[in-house]
Amino acid sequence: MKAYEIQEFGINNLKLVEREKPKPNENEVLVKFHAASLNYRDLMMVTGKYNPKLETPLVPLSDGAGEVVEIGEKVTRWKVGDRVMPIFMQGWIDGDISFEKAKTALGGDLDGCLREFGTFDENGLVKIPGHLTYREAATLPCAAVTAWNALKVSGDLQKGETVLLLGTGGVSIFALQFAKNMGAETIITSSSDEKLGKADVFGANHLINYKENPDWDHSVNVFTGKKGVDHVVEVGGAGTLQKSLNSVRMGGHIAVIGILASGGGDFNPISILMKAVRMQGIFVGSRKMFEDMNEFIRVHYLKPVIDKEFPFEEAKEAMKYMESGSHFGKVVIKI
Repeated sequence: MKAYEIQEFGINNLKLVEREKPKPNENEVLVKFHAASLNYRDLMMVTGKYNPKLETPLVPLSDGAGEVVEIGEKVTRWKVGDRVMPIFMQGWIDGDISFEKAKTALGGDLDGCLREFGTFDENGLVKIPGHLTYREAATLPCAAVTAWNALKVSGDLQKGETVLLLGTGGVSIFALQFAKNMGAETIITSSSDEKLGKADVFGANHLINYKENPDWDHSVNVFTGKKGVDHVVEVGGAGTLQKSLNSVRMGGHIAVIGILASGGGDFNPISILMKAVRMQGIFVGSRKMFEDMNEFIRVHYLKPVIDKEFPFEEAKEAMKYMESGSHFGKVVIKI
């Protein structure tokens, strides 16, 4: 079978290789992948910025979707022909995260989805919602579950609350879709008026170009009558965290997810104390969260936002496109 491997760091060093087609053991299923999608984590993994001590060779990409083509003799959850997605952390079925569970992530600790076939424990897969294509389903395991965890699980988002979304990448756009379908009001930022126009089409209530308006936290407070937002989906990291703290209400919730913004910022932890803010780190989510999210997606007939699709042979070009920051929503690779 064909697969991509990280053998040396760097997008141009991503290697297309021939591997032996895997065989499932008694508790595993063999999945034929039809699509995979990119997350910023994947880009960092390939370039060596996520884990410079990464054990190689490694197949990258945590997110994929495909069909079951063979099952082990003790498998009961799946049958040949089922449409499935591997969960991000193969060992996190339910309950709280742990170090042991965290060490089972695809495309980092374990081989990922940028390959034609993969074997997975029967418990490490979830069913694709019936109205989604393989390429749409391939966008869900990391970005969508992260957004769901941030808003529904950690945030317990309620109808009428206000959510601030930073940027228009995969997590933020999924969060926009979830928030709107939960009856929340949304504020979204971007450096591109074109992307803000797209966010407007998807129902964002307030739009802020942070390039033209670097003091975007002031605009957030104007939009909220100086109260501040109930929730922030914080994907920027140190470069935006202080402005997110300035934007959240007293007793509000910040879901800390990413490290996209450059610079160290001027973060002052006193803001957390003085505003009694609850900050929660979000490291994707469990299979239970994934299954609950899929039911929400099914009921509301949500469709993931795909910016661009690349053929399998152009995986490097897909990586470079994500690196450019030009995407709105998700970047998909067809397998």
